[in-house]
Amino acid sequence: MDLLLVFPIFSLLPSLLRILFLSSLLFFSSFVFASENNSKASPTQRQCIEGHFSALLHLKQGFNFSNDSKTTLSSWNPDNRDCCSWEGITCDGATGHVISLDLSELSIYGQIDFESLFHLRSLQSLNLAYNNFDSSPIPSGFDQLTSLTHLNLSSSDFYGQIPLEISLLTSLVSLDLSYNPLQLNNPNMGTLLQNLSSLRELYLDYVNISAEGGEWGPAVSSSLPRLRKLSLSDCYLSGPIHSSLSKLHFLSELDLSYNNPFSVLPNFMGNFSSLTSLRLIGCGLQGEFPESIFRLPNLKTLYVSYNPLLTGEIP
Repeated sequence: MDLLLVFPIFSLLPSLLRILFLSSLLFFSSFVFASENNSKASPTQRQCIEGHFSALLHLKQGFNFSNDSKTTLSSWNPDNRDCCSWEGITCDGATGHVISLDLSELSIYGQIDFESLFHLRSLQSLNLAYNNFDSSPIPSGFDQLTSLTHLNLSSSDFYGQIPLEISLLTSLVSLDLSYNPLQLNNPNMGTLLQNLSSLRELYLDYVNISAEGGEWGPAVSSSLPRLRKLSLSDCYLSGPIHSSLSKLHFLSELDLSYNNPFSVLPNFMGNFSSLTSLRLIGCGLQGEFPESIFRLPNLKTLYVSYNPLLTGEIP
């Protein structure tokens, strides 16, 4: 009786051992697989590279903050070595390179250390808008930031000539230099835009361009065929509005307000089927307002005030 009980149990031992072995093997394989996955995933968690960490610290040293500033960038400090976690910074998680720097509306004043800024060669987006950089010029050297797609330096008290190097940023999708006492003389409009065929948005309000319609119109239309937003208010432009602008088939927003007399508003502006906003305030427009503009299917905003010689009826 005892032998009969022992033998069946003993005969099952190889099977039990096999099950235990297989279970252990599966557990070990799962552990190795999970470890490999974690090691592969770890690069997406990488901290910022040392060169960018140092450059950003040097950049901050030149900043002063007014009393109404929303922040003093306290996260930008040597004790926190992961600059990817700092305010206003976005990194490429796989490489640790800084790809976006947004310091807009922080009430920073003083002169910016562009030498440190130009060390951030992987930057795709740079926004310094609504600060006060002490009437300093925009320096040469922007051509080092070859990956830039978005550049916004608006309302930051930059002064003087727009540098030629900005015309070499061939990946730019959006360029905003508006509301700074800047001028566009050498390079002129045509030279600035000739390599920027990727641009979809161009804002140069208040920049002294001082060009006639036959100059600035073809410069825009020939270089920026896929432009969607064009804002050139108060730029010392003179008319008439050139027919070459009719080539901008994708235009959705147009602002030419507060420029020198443009004379008659051309009929081709009624062909901009994508147009949602049209601003032509105080442009010296005269004659009959094209009724076709009122039939544009997407138009939501229309400003043509302060044009006392403009006539016509709203249908």
